[in-house]
Amino acid sequence: MSWNVNGMDSTKHPAVILIHGFGACKEHWRFNQPCIGEITKCYGIDLLGFGESSQPKALLKGENIKSGEFVYEFDSWAEQIADFVKTIVKKDVILIGNSIGGVVALRSAQLLKSHCKSIILINCAQRSMDDKRLIEQSIVANLLRPTLKFLVKKRWLSSILFKSAAKPSVIKKILYQAYPTKNNVDDALINILLKPSSRNGAGEAFRGFINIFDDHLAPNLIKDIKIPVNLIWGENDPWEPINEAKIWLSKYDSIKSLKIINNAGHCPHDEYPEKVNKELLNLIQHAT
Repeated sequence: MSWNVNGMDSTKHPAVILIHGFGACKEHWRFNQPCIGEITKCYGIDLLGFGESSQPKALLKGENIKSGEFVYEFDSWAEQIADFVKTIVKKDVILIGNSIGGVVALRSAQLLKSHCKSIILINCAQRSMDDKRLIEQSIVANLLRPTLKFLVKKRWLSSILFKSAAKPSVIKKILYQAYPTKNNVDDALINILLKPSSRNGAGEAFRGFINIFDDHLAPNLIKDIKIPVNLIWGENDPWEPINEAKIWLSKYDSIKSLKIINNAGHCPHDEYPEKVNKELLNLIQHAT
């Protein structure tokens, strides 16, 4: 497991843990962690399979268990966060997650119980392709789904897909989708995402993730959470529509606010860090 830390313990505020999205790592909080560290201890953590954390071989459902393999799923990542809090942080926390890191944060909060004081979701993954959301998919998509599931289990195919994506030019194109204004899409960011992909086991995390078809959905977790949940959302996210976030706000009592970051996309914390940091500091300082 790999992490970094900024700041000192605060008697006023819980510690903060930053949880990155798919394909990212702790350095994706490059503009946020130092700012939060000015008021409380702030940890950035690499989920297993990403960044500098270990990258074990992916174990999929139906495969024979072999030593050292890992099931890439939200329960496993949540257990990683909960263990980290209990063994390293050793105090109450606020969890902040972007994209799939938001789902990890929600599940981690359930495990941490009273030790998690609040959750901040930044463009939380809605996981529209999950089996539980099939009714929302087209007839064609549903017909092709069994074939898709069969193919992506094949390690040779997932390896080809991963190698084709783990290139600077491809990463840049994806970032231009995620960051519609292109703010802060620079060589440093491309290298932050590219470096972990060059490690020997990086393709295994990719294989594990693209085979997550039936796992936790954010709304199902949110409705069972009693602590405050606050949403920060880039209004032009091409992957996680803001309209669903608005539905969450109106539907679930635990969600206390939705702050929309105008013009931003999927990663507003990195695209517009000044705006997001202002919101984060306010939420952290008012957490109870």
